[in-house]
Amino acid sequence: MFHCHVCGKTESRQELVSEVFDIDGRLVRVEQIPATVCTHCGESVFSRDTTERVRRMVHGEAKPIKSIQMDVFAYR
Repeated sequence: MFHCHVCGKTESRQELVSEVFDIDGRLVRVEQIPATVCTHCGESVFSRDTTERVRRMVHGEAKPIKSIQMDVFAYR
């Protein structure tokens, strides 16, 4: 049973999400990641298998499908 570690609610839905990861100072976006998403706060949770697959992808086992430019802001 799902239990959100952020807000404590138990209702969720399955979605495909996108996340940005910082890999040794290099930002990498992974799209269409299957996730369980809390319907209350929107927190995404990935299965162990999904987490491992994403880890292998961003560490060189896959080639990116595209590159994008990204604006960066500093909150000071």
